[in-house]
Amino acid sequence: MKPFRVLALVLASLAAGAAPAAPVNPTAQQVIDRITTGLNGYWPATGNDGLKDGDTSTPVTGIAVTMMSTMDVLERSAAAGLNLVLTHEPTFYSGNDSLTRLEQENDAVTATKRAFIKEHHMVVFRIHDHWHFPLRVPDGVVTGVFRQMDWAKYQHDKTQPLLRMPPTTVKALALDIKRRIGIRSMRVVGNPDMAVTKVAFLPGASGWDAHRAYLQRDDVEVLVIGEAREWETVEYAADSATQGLHKALIILGHVPSEQAGSSVLVEWLTPRVPEVSVKEVPTAEPFWSPE
Repeated sequence: MKPFRVLALVLASLAAGAAPAAPVNPTAQQVIDRITTGLNGYWPATGNDGLKDGDTSTPVTGIAVTMMSTMDVLERSAAAGLNLVLTHEPTFYSGNDSLTRLEQENDAVTATKRAFIKEHHMVVFRIHDHWHFPLRVPDGVVTGVFRQMDWAKYQHDKTQPLLRMPPTTVKALALDIKRRIGIRSMRVVGNPDMAVTKVAFLPGASGWDAHRAYLQRDDVEVLVIGEAREWETVEYAADSATQGLHKALIILGHVPSEQAGSSVLVEWLTPRVPEVSVKEVPTAEPFWSPE
């Protein structure tokens, strides 16, 4: 047998018995590319969504999906070996995560947070607008909350956050929401004994214009929201109740109102990144009520 033929057989034998190569973890940029492609949206460099901190060439050891990338979430994610954090809300305390003023002020809280991200080789990427209607249909957050609350069966139009519920009262509805979501601190405006069936749900901080528009509707008796300025939506709801209108407002807090959207994102992303684990890291509700 010719020498080169023997060598070929030896190499083939070694290859056949060799252990399969270990999978290579994708970089943060490779994961981000899969996300942006999968969500099929326009991702402008100046938009709310996108990279917030970290080096995108970093290999991903695990992915944390969270509602808000608080210091607590970053610490728990790092401890679990999850170095790519996908956050729904800002990391640096403003709508677009601008660092300009914080750096000019030499803000210690911001500096400590960024140092932690760098030390633990973390990358923080925001997915907000692309997880909400109209870029996401149905809205990813509303889908998660309605599943958590068992409300999907009351939604007659998947593009509208409107519900037709069995007869209940404002107080009973508020207590049911509190129990199902596990909210420690929530607030209600309006008559607790008012009978209701028509509910609208606007998570997060949808704003005064959106809140007002829904409270003005005849097919909305109770508006359930994340948060609002008290001299806008809250005062308007209180005045509506005082005037005898059939209106009430339930305020969940921003985090509880959108937390369940993270589980839906985990389900969407997991098959797209089979090389690493994708886990939800819940954001703790920041408020508590004294006994």
